[in-house]
Amino acid sequence: MANLSAKELSALEDQLNCEQNLVKKFKAYAQAATDPQIKSTCEQIANQHKQHFDTLMGHLY
Repeated sequence: MANLSAKELSALEDQLNCEQNLVKKFKAYAQAATDPQIKSTCEQIANQHKQHFDTLMGHLY
């Protein structure tokens, strides 16, 4: 693990929480959508935020 300061760890934690919330929101939007195009777009956005989350988690190892 990289030697991160307390401030960096706090910022990373905040961003992880944001990304996690965005994944949940866009998955919910996708489930609620009736238009296939909107459903697909929301699923893609959820996947992008999941990738962001995974990338940020990689900085903790």
